Amino acid sequence: MELEDIVEVLKNDPEKVIPELLEDVRKQYGEVPYIMNFMKDLPEIFIPKTIYDNSIMREFKNLDPETVELISIGVASALRCEHCLKMHIRIAKRKGIPKEKIFSAIMIGASLSNAAVLAESTRALASEFPGDEKGSEENERCCDSDCEVCNISGANIK
Repeated sequence: MELEDIVEVLKNDPEKVIPELLEDVRKQYGEVPYIMNFMKDLPEIFIPKTIYDNSIMREFKNLDPETVELISIGVASALRCEHCLKMHIRIAKRKGIPKEKIFSAIMIGASLSNAAVLAESTRALASEFPGDEKGSEENERCCDSDCEVCNISGANIK
């Protein structure tokens, strides 16, 4: 959706815009996600969220649609969102993405989810046993304490 299209959407009456946006989503995905159906009666939330999602998920400037769908599957898998996962698998299937690629995306998501659990858990364990050299904070520093990548959650975890 180009900026001009967004401006037009925002100018129109929500009663007219919401059905059009829902139909556009249905054409793209083959279905309307539950969340969108739930929010359709809340135009102040539905319209900006739909525009935002469209900008991220469907305006493929750097990623092709298959890659976006596989990323969505991997993330839904990692977040353990069964409803999102099933919906994105259905969309991938409609797009002709092979089962093997879908499974690979699930496995990548599972691996990252596992790594996140271990990263948090081993740090918690190490913090309770400070004299133990295993998991020593000094041994695993990758950069300075202001690193936005290492400190993505704002918890200053290294």
